[in-house]
Amino acid sequence: MSELGRLTATPRGVALCPLEMLADPGARNFVLQIGQARFHGFVVRRGAAVHGYVDRCPHTGLPLAQKLDDYLTPSGELIACSWHGALFQPGDGLCVGGPCAGQSLLSWPVEVRDGVIRTA
Repeated sequence: MSELGRLTATPRGVALCPLEMLADPGARNFVLQIGQARFHGFVVRRGAAVHGYVDRCPHTGLPLAQKLDDYLTPSGELIACSWHGALFQPGDGLCVGGPCAGQSLLSWPVEVRDGVIRTA
């Protein structure tokens, strides 16, 4: 669950932000302090649907975005790793192009409840 104080899962029910604060399409980074460790993840919105992922590229293990919240391609259609150009589908995290094609981002369960994005 953790590697050098970096978690890959979170407790259920943590309120992240109101859905309206996330652009459509859009993505936002979240860092949660849990005990002595931290969780780094991001949420992607497309319409009313949200998908969460651990912020770690399967190719290198680095966070995907070099600039805060810059996870999507200019068209908003795909998630992009800014380091080596890997491209991922927002709905399932599958890499469809780049050095880790066929691999997937690690899912982070999130949901929208009462207009608020929460961990699930």
